Amino acid sequence: MLFNSVSFLIYFPIVVLINFVLPKKARNIWLLVASYYFYMCWNAKYAILILLSTAITYASGLLMEGIKQKKYEAQKEKKLKNWVVGLSFASNLSILFYFKYINFALSTLGGMLHFAHIELNVPTFDIILPVGISFYTFQALSYTMDVYRDEVYAEKNFIRYALFVSFFPQLVAGPIERSKNLLRELAAPKKFNYDAFIEGTLLMLWGYFLKIVIAERIAAFVDKVYGDYYTYDGVYLIVATALFAIQIYCDFAGYSTIAMGAAKILGVQLMENFDAPYLVTSVAEFWRRWHISLTSWFKDYLYIPMGGSRKGKARKYLNKIIVFLVSGLWHGAQFSYIAWGGINGLYQVVGEMLQPVRDKLVNRLGLNRNSLAHKMVCMAGTFLLVDFSWIFFRADRFMDALHIIKSILSVHNVWILFDGSLFKCGLDEGNFRLMLLSIFILFLADLCKKKRIEIRKVIMQQDQWARCLILSCSVVLLLVFGKYGPGYDAAKFIYFQF
Repeated sequence: MLFNSVSFLIYFPIVVLINFVLPKKARNIWLLVASYYFYMCWNAKYAILILLSTAITYASGLLMEGIKQKKYEAQKEKKLKNWVVGLSFASNLSILFYFKYINFALSTLGGMLHFAHIELNVPTFDIILPVGISFYTFQALSYTMDVYRDEVYAEKNFIRYALFVSFFPQLVAGPIERSKNLLRELAAPKKFNYDAFIEGTLLMLWGYFLKIVIAERIAAFVDKVYGDYYTYDGVYLIVATALFAIQIYCDFAGYSTIAMGAAKILGVQLMENFDAPYLVTSVAEFWRRWHISLTSWFKDYLYIPMGGSRKGKARKYLNKIIVFLVSGLWHGAQFSYIAWGGINGLYQVVGEMLQPVRDKLVNRLGLNRNSLAHKMVCMAGTFLLVDFSWIFFRADRFMDALHIIKSILSVHNVWILFDGSLFKCGLDEGNFRLMLLSIFILFLADLCKKKRIEIRKVIMQQDQWARCLILSCSVVLLLVFGKYGPGYDAAKFIYFQF
């Protein structure tokens, strides 16, 4: 069931209505049933995987709590807890590996053996990737680590814990919530709140704007060009690559925003997952504002345990590269994703290594880092670096990405920017101009966000009639300019495949 489908627009109001009619003690049970139904709309049998991951991590929490209560000596307690954590991680990651990476691993092994002149008939498994498996697996594993570190108590209420793992607004594509936040939110179901309903609705409408007005229009252009990059070369690919950076932002931020809004209406506060990521002056800052829940997950549960920055600069740089390579692999079982992660890791390492040189250059040239011109140049440079890495993310294969880069570097058709050729790549002139206008609106909204001007809060401060008018106009605009209706197949969000 997709957020941008008619079935969800019927399903969600029913869930909300029944949730607030039921007594508080029954609400988590209802939301758990609703969450499993939501997931089973894709593939009912794969709900067993969520239940299995839930049971394993729930049991691991109770086992560690029991070990602590036994009052063993510190060394033995740590050893026993390490075994529990190891088994929890091994079992969950084994499930993830089989469904997401087994074919990739076997084909890579076959390629390596072939390179060594060893012929092996490598089997291929016919596996359908469970939607959102990477997200709920990481969320469940973060709970195991939080209990291990004594940051949270082991959850004894299985219903509440199962809902933590499967809460439907953020189940399929995040944000990846922490047990310290979401379990606490679910522990005390809230009464219906009119202001929360309006604020949540505003969030959902903005998410729908990002998805069906901007991302879907850009997708028509990008899919056309990247789908036939031999024909649409040079400037076509430059424009498509720049637009893909906006598409993936609007697509993923759109999902996260709709999830935040839906949860807000149900009385649950989810974390912010994006914070104007393209209005930054460095790649390091970009990654502090992009997919915040995953970036912080890797920092807390991989980077810091590997030593972080505590073991010298060389180890720090290696740790960063490893984290980004793993992040690339998390996104998909392809070398193109690994390359994307590795490139962003190199950006971070090289950027930090060159920081003293940049500081000296700025001082010698007498540049003002706080000036608008300097910031704009840095923003443009950061966008170009990030956008270059997106080529590997969007291309179907690693070799396709290399061909696209070669085509971009051999530009010979600049005139297509002026002769109307761009209007023949999936979007007519009217839709192309509407897309550009929508991107400008996104820019203004992110600029306000960067300046800490919360448009949503400003709207909430208005009189009730004004808020209702804004909501009504927003719905009308989405109905007029959104891509939906007969002949339109509600497109999946990009991050569903991860």
